[in-house]
Amino acid sequence: MFRTGLRSTGVLVSVLLAGLSSSAVSAGDQPGVTTKEITVGSTFPFSGPASSLGNVGKAFMGYIDLINDRGGVNGRKIKLVALDDAYTPSKSVEQTRKLVESDEVALLFSPLGTASLSATVKYVNMKKVPQLFIVTGGNKFTNYAEYPYTTTGLPSFDTEGKVYVKYISQKLPGARIAILYQNDDMGKDLVSAFKSYLKDDFDKLVTAKAYETTDPTVDSQIVSLKSSGAQALFIGGTPKFTAQALRKAGEIGWKPLTLVNYPSSSIAGTLAPAGIENSTGVISGTFQKDATDPRWADDSATKEYRAFLSKYLPTGDVGEAAYTLGAIQGQILEQILKQCGNDLSRENIIKQALSLKDFAPGMAAPGITINTSPTNHQAWTSLQLQRFTGKNWEPIGSLISAAD
Repeated sequence: MFRTGLRSTGVLVSVLLAGLSSSAVSAGDQPGVTTKEITVGSTFPFSGPASSLGNVGKAFMGYIDLINDRGGVNGRKIKLVALDDAYTPSKSVEQTRKLVESDEVALLFSPLGTASLSATVKYVNMKKVPQLFIVTGGNKFTNYAEYPYTTTGLPSFDTEGKVYVKYISQKLPGARIAILYQNDDMGKDLVSAFKSYLKDDFDKLVTAKAYETTDPTVDSQIVSLKSSGAQALFIGGTPKFTAQALRKAGEIGWKPLTLVNYPSSSIAGTLAPAGIENSTGVISGTFQKDATDPRWADDSATKEYRAFLSKYLPTGDVGEAAYTLGAIQGQILEQILKQCGNDLSRENIIKQALSLKDFAPGMAAPGITINTSPTNHQAWTSLQLQRFTGKNWEPIGSLISAAD
C-alpha cells in the first residue's frame, strides 16, 4: 500500500504493479455506487522514469481524504483506487482493465501519462466508462467525436507549443531554435505546434533532438543542440530529463532563452534539482498559482491550499507544482459529483463533466476558468506565461487563449 505522507481515511490506494485483488463495489445498474460511497479509479506513475509526476496522484489522494473528512459529497464518501502504472503503457492497460473489470469503478479520474493514456483510451470509451480530466495535453484526446467519454486536464500540447514558439518569435525574431523533446506523443505534438506556427521557416530555424524515457541522460543531446548555434532552447519533456537538460546546459556554459513545458515547471520537482543558478530566467506557461509567490501571501485560496498541504501532505514541498495540480484535480472531481446530485449513472457523470461553467478552482491563475461542453472536452484553454526569478514565478504579459 502506498500512503507516504497521507492519512488513510476513506481511500484505498494500491500501487503494486500487478496481481492484487480488490473488492468490487456496485449497486444495480450503476457500477461503483452504493448509498454510502462512490468508487473512483486512477493510474499514476508512482514508480518508473516519471515518478516525480506521481506527486499529482499523492495530492489528489490527499484531497480525497479532505473531501471525505468533510462528509463526502451529497452524503457519499469517495473510495479512491489509485494504481501504479510505472509510466509504462502495457502496465497502464493492465491496471486500467483491473479498475474497470475487477474494481468496477464508477469512473476514472485524473490518470496520468500521454503514452499510457494512448494505450487505454479506446478501451475505456468502448466500455463507456467516464475517463475524466486525464493528465495529458495530447492533441488526440481532444477529439470529442472519437473519444466522447474522455476529457482532458491539461492544455493541449498544440496550444502550449504555439504559445512558446510565438513568444520566441516575438522576443528573438529570426533566431535559431533548439528543441529537446521526449520521443512520444507529447514531444511530437509540441514539435508539430512549432512546425505549424513557423511553417516554411521551421526547417531553416529549428534543430530538434529526441530522447527516450529509457535514456540514462540527455547530456549528448544538449551538447549537440548547443553546437547548432541556437539562441533559444525549448524543452518538451518530463521533470527528470528537463532537470538534466538545464543542468547540462549550465555546465557547458550555454545560456539561450530557455522555455520548458508545463509538466516540467515545478520549482521543487525540476528547477531546484537542475540547480537554481541553471534555472533562473526559465520561462513556462501555467494555469495555476505558484504557492511560493509572495503575491498570494494574503490570498484566501492559497492559504487554504497551504493548510491542506500541511495537514494531508505534511512532508510535501510547497514549491512542488504537481501537488497544486493534484489539489485542483480533486476540486474538479468534487464539483462534478456535486452537480450529479443523486444521479451517479455514468451517463450523468459525463454529462456533468461537460457542463462546467466558469468554474475556478482555488489555485487556478486569476482570470482562468473551466468551461466544458459537448464540443469542448478540455479543462484549460488559456495559459499565463511566467519567468522563474530564482525564488518564484513571475507572470509575463496577459493570458493567452487557444484562439490567440
